[in-house]
Amino acid sequence: MTSQPLQKVDHSALKANQYFIISLGVLAFVFNQPILAAFVALMMGLGTVLKKPGFGFIYTSLLKPRGWMKPDVLDDNPEPHRFAQFVGFLFMAGGSAALFLGSAVLGWTLVWIVVALASLNAFGGFCVGCAMYYWLVRLNVPGFGKQPPTGTFPGMKPKAGAAA
Repeated sequence: MTSQPLQKVDHSALKANQYFIISLGVLAFVFNQPILAAFVALMMGLGTVLKKPGFGFIYTSLLKPRGWMKPDVLDDNPEPHRFAQFVGFLFMAGGSAALFLGSAVLGWTLVWIVVALASLNAFGGFCVGCAMYYWLVRLNVPGFGKQPPTGTFPGMKPKAGAAA
């Protein structure tokens, strides 16, 4: 497989997105508000379609301009992050649907899976959806073709300058 050029990816925008997914998912559970889980699913779905973090607009319009979060721009592939957001959308949408259909255990389990995986990424630097993307590359699944940045374990956040 040929090496493809990496793009600039602001990992602070990704992290802000994860923080909002985590916070709103937990609030949805605490206050038993399936509509809030559905809103998170909607934002994740829109973000996937628009090829941006679903809650990234909060980072670009509020957090970054006020200096509350600093950019963390790294050479990376945006495709695995979009794939991870899409998988999260599927789980969150499935969880929301289950909640609205009266299956609380299934619904909240799916919501908490998204919260847990977003937390692993935000606080641990490991993106399970990104790792899944790179596994699909290794299996030669059509549509999955990007390699992780040089010297980066698949799913881990690249180190600054690692791909230089």
